[in-house]
Amino acid sequence: MDHGHGFICADERIRTTIPMKSRGVADLVMDMGKLGFQGGQLGTSLRVWERMLAEDVTIFLGLAGAMVPAGLGEFIAYLIRERKVDCLVSTGANLFHDLCEGLGIIHYHGSACADDAYLNECKIDRIYDVFVSEIELHKADNYISNFVKSLDPARRHSSRELMNMVGKGLPETTILGAAHKAGVPIFVPALGDSSCGIGMVMALREGHSVLVDQIKDVDEITQMVEKSRKTGVIYIGGGVPKNFIQQTEVIAELIGDYSGGHSYALQYTTDAPHWGGLSGCTFEEAVSWGKVKKEASKAQVFSDATITVPLVVQALREAGQKRKSVPAFDWTGDRLKLVYEKV
Repeated sequence: MDHGHGFICADERIRTTIPMKSRGVADLVMDMGKLGFQGGQLGTSLRVWERMLAEDVTIFLGLAGAMVPAGLGEFIAYLIRERKVDCLVSTGANLFHDLCEGLGIIHYHGSACADDAYLNECKIDRIYDVFVSEIELHKADNYISNFVKSLDPARRHSSRELMNMVGKGLPETTILGAAHKAGVPIFVPALGDSSCGIGMVMALREGHSVLVDQIKDVDEITQMVEKSRKTGVIYIGGGVPKNFIQQTEVIAELIGDYSGGHSYALQYTTDAPHWGGLSGCTFEEAVSWGKVKKEASKAQVFSDATITVPLVVQALREAGQKRKSVPAFDWTGDRLKLVYEKV
């Protein structure tokens, strides 16, 4: 199909229906690629993701929105454990709530119609229809504060280094724990904009500071893009994580080794393009910036990520496709070393 010129060849016609039959999630999502609208985009996203796994590609995942409180944490941890992705860029809030889960602080299903004044009296915080104890959250705040107190105050850390240290000892069912064990880097470009920042300020007020070098973050993730044979991006939501990954191509074009943009691009978002925000902007728009190649394999699913992500991740698990290779990262020394290792 040539979308740019608006015509379709007769031998490419696909009927927009799928038969009713007994099938697993992988077969269902793959068959959904024949549907119109967002169901078709979901099926297409699975095919594109599987294509990435079959090549020497470094896969970046951006995570925004309250996905961990909503219950997607273990799905993201699975993607990291099984190296369906190679790098995570996340909001600090998602990782703080992931730490909470690792510390035994539970998010409960509540109600979006609750009396919020009463919840406040009970020290219960609400995230739409998810409840979590404010008192329990303070335990995680103190955990971060104590973590900062254990650091060398004279050393500058990238957020990647900090998240790797926080993940040590956490269970593999958590994002942080899985990433630490799998050697998958996590970047948090807006670390202060979360309860992680709150815990760090608590330590600061007691005379213990941490130097977080966010420009070092920018350099490190750009090196990953520059040294990769091909890159693919997957965005759950948009926001800061999406831009942080996208801008690597702009930096590489200005001062580094530019490949022409990402070769693969997927997004699961509820935001629409016509409001002009990055979270909803199309990958076609990203082509104009040189962030995504014009010939890239891409799909955007405009739907709630708590619906689409479990379906596509479960489908990936059931399909059982092994990766051709995974990138291994050596962060010792001044410059990153990246090699693709056969699986």
